[in-house]
Amino acid sequence: MDTSDQRVTIPEEAPAEVLAFNDEIAKTLSELPAIWDVGAPLARKAREEGKGVFGEMVRSDRAETITIEGPGGNQDLRIIRPENPRGVYLHLHGGGWVLGANHHADIRNEWLADATGLTVVAAQYRLAPEFPYPAAPDDCEHAALWLVDNAMAEFGTDVLAIGGESAGAHLSLVTMLRARDRLGDCPFSAAALIYGMYDLGRLPSVRAFGDQPLILNDPVTTWFVDQFVGDRDLTDPDISPLFADLSNLPPALFSIGTMDPLLDDSLHGYQRYVAAGNEARLDVWPGAIHAFDYFDNDYGRMCRTSIHQFLNEHLDRASA
Repeated sequence: MDTSDQRVTIPEEAPAEVLAFNDEIAKTLSELPAIWDVGAPLARKAREEGKGVFGEMVRSDRAETITIEGPGGNQDLRIIRPENPRGVYLHLHGGGWVLGANHHADIRNEWLADATGLTVVAAQYRLAPEFPYPAAPDDCEHAALWLVDNAMAEFGTDVLAIGGESAGAHLSLVTMLRARDRLGDCPFSAAALIYGMYDLGRLPSVRAFGDQPLILNDPVTTWFVDQFVGDRDLTDPDISPLFADLSNLPPALFSIGTMDPLLDDSLHGYQRYVAAGNEARLDVWPGAIHAFDYFDNDYGRMCRTSIHQFLNEHLDRASA
């Protein structure tokens, strides 16, 4: 990847090993039933049992859970601490607003904590379709505001960053906007927005992707969106933040693969973010599919390292 422009990586030809990996994923997923046939509860159970492409669920023995009072009752925050904390990273997990849990990224969050010195606070939020919009963004906003009030007392620092993958990236951007509007200023120093969906109306790259079995595709995306928001107005900025006023937000890293149906969301999201006067960087990974950084291969490690370096750069600024 050509990084001569430090703000935007330029895609080159996808490495052969990446394309071979994609073929393996496609073969595995083509043999599995559609998620709408399985349903959300059974899909969640299968993930906890280590079935599917992501493999065995590995929990961190360093993680601790604290419970706060949230908008819908008790809300769990999963904490992973580095040796010498210098900030707090609010992590919002992916899963199409339907799947996922705050322990699913334990090992990734260990790596992030150790590489950056950030205490990771992984928030659990209510899932659709049992709890449709606005339950998830309400819970994420609540966790963010709790950190604003309690980070210094609980973690010894008030330097905050935020980030997540897929639905977690969407919720991270929505949370920043809500916090900015509620507080008059965004409390986060940096954001890692990893292959998020920012226009739930489905941009051209989603529609053109068809039903390719590469973790996420057009039919799966459509199903997730329907579970989350139903027949609500998809141009509502609180639902599709690409329609929001994006001014006065912190430096953000947009990360996306060229074989991800959400490619246009990151391309347009980055452009709108910069046009609003914010600092941003765009990493485009040639040949990478949705959730590629969840796998412990060379490409996944490169992506995670890039995210860690970005967070470190802006942590240094915030500390200065």
